[in-house]
Amino acid sequence: MSIGMQVEGGIATITIDRPLRKNALRLEDWEALAAQIEEAKASLAVRAIILTGGKPGQFCAGADIHDIAANREDAGWRARKFAAVRACNRGLWEADIAVIAAIDGDCIGGGCGLALACDLRIATPQSRFGVTPAKLGIAYSRFDTHLLAATVGVAEARRLLLTAALIDTEEACRIGLIHEITDNALRRARDLARTLIANSGHSIAATKQHLRAIASGTVDDDEESRSLFEDSYVQPGFAERIAQFLTRKA
Repeated sequence: MSIGMQVEGGIATITIDRPLRKNALRLEDWEALAAQIEEAKASLAVRAIILTGGKPGQFCAGADIHDIAANREDAGWRARKFAAVRACNRGLWEADIAVIAAIDGDCIGGGCGLALACDLRIATPQSRFGVTPAKLGIAYSRFDTHLLAATVGVAEARRLLLTAALIDTEEACRIGLIHEITDNALRRARDLARTLIANSGHSIAATKQHLRAIASGTVDDDEESRSLFEDSYVQPGFAERIAQFLTRKA
């Protein structure tokens, strides 16, 4: 199976595993990945998601070019492909729980789009990054372009998209494409996930909703954001968190 998921300790680890294709994804893989993302989001047992590759040195090389070559003239396939990639990236981006990309190896094209849809990106020194649709003549989606520009800025997004250049981990960290460099991305991602799920799920969900609104151009508070603020005080566990804080300060 190319896409798998394991849930342990509130963390859903979604794994891409097509080693003979460097984890490049066919249409059916994109659709399976979208389904796993939605399953993780719907589970009350899941407080964080980690997206990773199944083998050392492989994260996701993007779309399977053989699949594209075989189906490019099929309008139905093209529509399904666009919908499936969008479902994956929007599914990750719209999750109200923390989402972390544990990157080891190539994170290119559609693989980079998946990583950009995550909240945090952790990578090993040997990883490579690139947004390469220009090499194939493909128009990158507007939503994925937005994610790239929102992460690295318009100037760097323009450079990466127009040149289709591959960059190393050091440069990716310098421009803000990734957050940390580590020798073991999955282990570090799990440590971060445990830290995040120890925090308030309500606060994390509210923060992510605010950031999505800001990205869409809404910067002032409204009825929804006011409700999120006021509801904070009656969330399960809030009184215990306040009591613990006061005890530490005493």
